[in-house]
Amino acid sequence: MSNLIKFFIALTLGLLLCFFPAVQGIISSPDTHNDALKTLAVQLDGRKKPLDTVARETVTQIHGSLDYQPLTGEKLDYLDTYLSLLFNNRDWNEEPFILFNYRPLKTELGLNPEQNYFSFVELVSSPLGSFVLQAHEAQAEDMDLTRDQREALTLEDRLALMLETVSSTQLPLVPHPSDPKGKWVGIVQASEYYAPEQVETLQVIYGEVKQGVQIGLTSDLNSQVLELKKQLVALSPEVYPSGEKLTREVRFYALHWFTQAWVLYGLGFLVMWVTLRWEKLQAYWVALGLFCSGLAVHGYGFWERMQIAERPPVTNMYESVIWVSLGIAAIAVTFEFMHRAKYYLLAAAPLSVLCLVLGDRLPAVLDPSIKPLVPVLRDNFWLSVHVPTITLGYASFALAFGFGHLLLGAYLFKPTNKDFINKLSRWNYSILQVGVLFLTTGIILGGIWAHFSWGRFWGWDPKETWALIALMCYIVPLHGRLAGWLGNFGMAIASVISFNAILMAWYGVNFVLGTGLHSYGFSTGGSELIIGSLISLDMLFVLVVFLRQQTLKNQSQSPALS
Repeated sequence: MSNLIKFFIALTLGLLLCFFPAVQGIISSPDTHNDALKTLAVQLDGRKKPLDTVARETVTQIHGSLDYQPLTGEKLDYLDTYLSLLFNNRDWNEEPFILFNYRPLKTELGLNPEQNYFSFVELVSSPLGSFVLQAHEAQAEDMDLTRDQREALTLEDRLALMLETVSSTQLPLVPHPSDPKGKWVGIVQASEYYAPEQVETLQVIYGEVKQGVQIGLTSDLNSQVLELKKQLVALSPEVYPSGEKLTREVRFYALHWFTQAWVLYGLGFLVMWVTLRWEKLQAYWVALGLFCSGLAVHGYGFWERMQIAERPPVTNMYESVIWVSLGIAAIAVTFEFMHRAKYYLLAAAPLSVLCLVLGDRLPAVLDPSIKPLVPVLRDNFWLSVHVPTITLGYASFALAFGFGHLLLGAYLFKPTNKDFINKLSRWNYSILQVGVLFLTTGIILGGIWAHFSWGRFWGWDPKETWALIALMCYIVPLHGRLAGWLGNFGMAIASVISFNAILMAWYGVNFVLGTGLHSYGFSTGGSELIIGSLISLDMLFVLVVFLRQQTLKNQSQSPALS
């Protein structure tokens, strides 16, 4: 069997595994599968989205997970949990539902530091209010917030969202009569826009839905929900979103494109690793086909999210993590087709998988919700060129970080295989050059955007400063290599150590410093202790390899015993 046939068979199988459920979903509308609730349109956060998305976002923002197990013991998915909140069919004051995992603040509030979920009553009766008050006073005086204050504000947002959701009568399901950008209202407030007989019909049907949820008959409400949706569409057919648009968003989340992508990346990595261990297997093109199918699925998922958001999805930490993961895989595949090196995929796959798994598993830290852009980001041209370019620099250096570990592993376990080390070093050098090109271009484009947005090209904002520091951390070693100050081993160490500057520019400014004009990217809930521990272990690995190399160098320079 020829290599190309192996490649296309693996590529086709990978794509079929992922896209066949999507085709099934397109053929079968959600309304025919007892999921009409999911495609009810709601106007929230500046856009119209399906109730499915509202439920996902609300539950993950408060609870940090899509699933919840109440005190009664049953397991609820995100939609059942949201409906239970909305129609208040249990005592949500006492349910330990609200995520709170920042240990120092828990200790300050006198709460159990080992507990991660608390009830509304527990948090409201704690001294949290004083921290929130201090945070608001600091904001009013334009002062930088402490980590405790930022976490307190995040917790305040979760409490406010829960208070807003439980027993809400204002869920904006009713469209404006004529204005596509007009304000939607809840069923109870529908009389503001429509005649009494129209409102009465809506209220009767909505009451049946509410009663069904309260007595646990959610799965039997499809006909009522379909009738409710029919009535809502009839009120304002020009304003109500199309069923295709709503179904597309529901399907996007249900098909988990990014999860499927990291599974395919992982399979490609395993097949490539086995191929390198047992060359007789001759499965190189199979591995490449699986990896490329993962890249195609990843890219398609990214495109779908971009169509739903109607903008480039690179405006928060979650979206940048997904984009950087895509960039790592795309750059690796490009170089792999150029050099047939086999090792690009080994360096790229673990990093792309890690990024996508973090995006999947940490919704409270990496918020996946789609929200309107803040004013400074609404110039879509600069958004479309600056952020993707600079984060492609991050992706290139992440790939070099992976290659650096392969090189250090070779120095540790195969120090005499100079040909192998030299090849890896040449390939790694090419990646570093691409990274410098992307990062430099991104910084310049960011300066131009800053000139138009803030009236100055450069202002030593923390994000700007750390991007420049990160660039210098790579330019200096590259020039050192040209000058002969650094060899292959020095560049391998630089590829690993310098990536810490990228982490600071990308992650640290948002989660650790939390200050500066790039405030739209700030987040809380970052696991600084975990990340710091991983960095420390990585630096220990670098030290071990360095000491090993020094030992070998000293042995080679020692005079032979007579």
